[in-house]
Amino acid sequence: MRIPLIALAILAGAPAYAQPAAPAQPQLGARTQSPADMVNAMNRVSPEEEMRQLAAAADAHPLGTVENPIRVGGPEGEHAYLGKLRCADGAIPRIGARHEAGVGAFGSVVGAYDLGCGTETRRVVFDMYQEEHVETRAPAGFTLQP
Repeated sequence: MRIPLIALAILAGAPAYAQPAAPAQPQLGARTQSPADMVNAMNRVSPEEEMRQLAAAADAHPLGTVENPIRVGGPEGEHAYLGKLRCADGAIPRIGARHEAGVGAFGSVVGAYDLGCGTETRRVVFDMYQEEHVETRAPAGFTLQP
């Protein structure tokens, strides 16, 4: 007789200790936004125009920096560009190992090389995911051979 009374007392007091119900989550697959709102939130600029805008913004920074990396096509593009790059005095720069340099101005991972001219060393940043672009300029302090 004691056990049923104890169980009844515990059950009667249980709602006082219950935690409040969690707010209801939207049902999986339920719409949280109308299709029209989704379309309006999309970027309406063409990919070509978006790239032009990014390039114009990058040009406000020195060439060869994370903010304006040298755009080339793949590792071969990096090597070809480095092969044409010369120090201000016409000497071939000493090329250090490639290392990752974060995310560049065009949204891709960029790599950097430490280039030495005389007693100075400068880090030059490349974006090798820009195959459609051929860079014809050299970063400050360097020239490009034809």
